[in-house]
Amino acid sequence: MSQYQNQRPRNGRYGRPQFSSNRSSNRRQPKKAYIHPSRFIQSAKPVSASDFTPTNKFIDLELHPLIKGNLIKMGYSEPSPIQDQAIPLGLEGKDIVGIADTGTGKTAAFAVPLLNRLIMERNTQAIILAPTRELAQQIEEQCRHIAKGSGLDGALLIGGMAMGPQLRELRFNPRIIIGTPGRIKDHLERRSLILDQCNIVVLDEVDRMLDMGFVNDIREILSKTNQRKQSFYFSATLDNRVKAIIDTFSVNPIQISVKTGETSSNVEQNIVPFKSVSEKIGKLHDLLIQDAFAKTLVFDDTHHSVENLSKELSIRGFSTDSIHGGKSQSQRQQVLKRFKENHIKVLVATDVAARGLDVSDITHVINYSSPQTYEDYVHRIGRTGRAGKVGYALTFVESNS
Repeated sequence: MSQYQNQRPRNGRYGRPQFSSNRSSNRRQPKKAYIHPSRFIQSAKPVSASDFTPTNKFIDLELHPLIKGNLIKMGYSEPSPIQDQAIPLGLEGKDIVGIADTGTGKTAAFAVPLLNRLIMERNTQAIILAPTRELAQQIEEQCRHIAKGSGLDGALLIGGMAMGPQLRELRFNPRIIIGTPGRIKDHLERRSLILDQCNIVVLDEVDRMLDMGFVNDIREILSKTNQRKQSFYFSATLDNRVKAIIDTFSVNPIQISVKTGETSSNVEQNIVPFKSVSEKIGKLHDLLIQDAFAKTLVFDDTHHSVENLSKELSIRGFSTDSIHGGKSQSQRQQVLKRFKENHIKVLVATDVAARGLDVSDITHVINYSSPQTYEDYVHRIGRTGRAGKVGYALTFVESNS
């Protein structure tokens, strides 16, 4: 298992990322909610960094020197709003409910206090649950950077991978477990994973996990952790389902919220009307040939539609590829790498890329098909307008006029 330092695993290898939802997206899609086109139109209202003055600086927080040093190397100096509120409370051992927009730095908000405690207290163990493989991988990667050189060991437990390497990793009783609910439950049923000593729990994107049908899995997993534990719950929304989970497994958690609205204030949003399929692809073509569309993420509904659209754009001369649950792990990893390194200009994807896609310089998000819900729309367009930049989101809307 891989350690959070530059050493080879003692046995086997650290589970590598999967770019797919933990549930098959080949299943029949539910009926889409009607979203009025006016909700896809909104001017960007970027918030200047000077509009937020943090109470804390990372260098002043009561953190282990190793973590402070790693944060400096990572370019962290001042915390984001969610980090500014959550990290000090987490360091005090408080249970936290964090409500924040996508792309606000939530991972570091829980990872910093969690990893600090793991370093300072040798008898602690942590588990982090995420809805999708790609988000779990993103969390694992950031934890490795923050805790580099600490000697902490961890396991990434996500679906779509052979159980053998994960079983070997778990034999070393890792201090931090990161994974998706389905695969973690598989290990609990095999008794290859025991959580009764686990006294730090993180649920990231709780609302999304509940949307995906993981409510019973989450309840079962949390029930097997240590009763005396510190818990972090992060969610874009705080509905009754999320509250029920929190009320069951936490007492008097502190709620913090830094939501600025329904959608990212840094995203300029508009619609693209079309009358026919042939006109639709033509309009997409005309958009993508513009120089401003430097790195574009295009969403479509299914494996087949994504694959077909990617092939059509390739025929038309665009540097493009696709990501969806039907591709193998190695294919998804390679495509993402090429997109990050600007070897491809257009990435066509299913909603598997709507959360957890860590690419900071996406200029445009195009909804070639409408999202299932408005919440899905929010997460799609949250892939652009990150790191203080203004992004652009366009949604194709069929017009009869």
